Amino acid sequence: MNIPQISRNGFTNLAAMKDIPVHQIQDRVSSGFEIWHFLPNEIRKSKADNLGAHRDDHYIFFVLETGVARLMIDFHELPLRDHSLYYILPGQVHHRINADIASGWFIAADTSLIPPDYRDVFENQLVLQQPVQLPDNLFRQCNTLLSLADEKGHENDRDTFKLPIIYALLKSFFGIAAECYNTESPSNKNLSRPAQISREFKKLLVQNVHTVKSPSEYASKLNVSEPYLNEVLKKVTGFSVSSWIQQEVVLEAKRLLYYSDLNVKEITHRLGYDDPAYFSRVFTNTAGSTPLAFRKSYRK
Repeated sequence: MNIPQISRNGFTNLAAMKDIPVHQIQDRVSSGFEIWHFLPNEIRKSKADNLGAHRDDHYIFFVLETGVARLMIDFHELPLRDHSLYYILPGQVHHRINADIASGWFIAADTSLIPPDYRDVFENQLVLQQPVQLPDNLFRQCNTLLSLADEKGHENDRDTFKLPIIYALLKSFFGIAAECYNTESPSNKNLSRPAQISREFKKLLVQNVHTVKSPSEYASKLNVSEPYLNEVLKKVTGFSVSSWIQQEVVLEAKRLLYYSDLNVKEITHRLGYDDPAYFSRVFTNTAGSTPLAFRKSYRK
């Protein structure tokens, strides 16, 4: 497949599929990770070239050395520049990176390889994570760790300590990545109570959006009252609990409308609604167009 072409509306014109595929790292490797260094045009020739829009059940990290790359993720086109760091969370819908004029590192890692405190930083962003520009010293450290891990990966498989050494090197890299994003968005330990509750709510929302639509249920899960949760979210984010729920539902609906061939009724049930007409009203009020109009517009 050729590199997806970005249309004038910013999205790729790909043939739809029945559902959004989920790629599992265990189908490719038994070690729980992949790491490789790419040069300009190499990703076009690699196995990643076969991946259309998809989700992963694992993390993906990029460290760009030179050039400029683009990545389409959840309806946003993000530019990656030299010495930049970026990650994709499990479950986020994305295309493969367009890195024809870039070189750098690709790392895929099972969630079990990333310590919980690092995952808290990566997963508790209230909005879509953005690329981070690495200072020279951190870029050198990342490059050294990944080079060593890659080199060790090509050594004799009979080495008893080969995998533990690679895991240690990758854990160090994940730590640097977490620290970079923690600097941009402080960890829960440094957050005010309202900000911490807002992060915990967003994490719960992503995990439960298919089944839980009630603000009171989220408040209960967080052991706070619904009025207090509303007050906190409005203070920290500017939006109410209901608005956050609707935005997350509509984002998932947009993914399915654009990337799959599921009809509106099927999407309605997938997202936990019984009434397609009610779901269409929720979508229209939030997105500004009906589900079918959205699908038609973005598949031009």
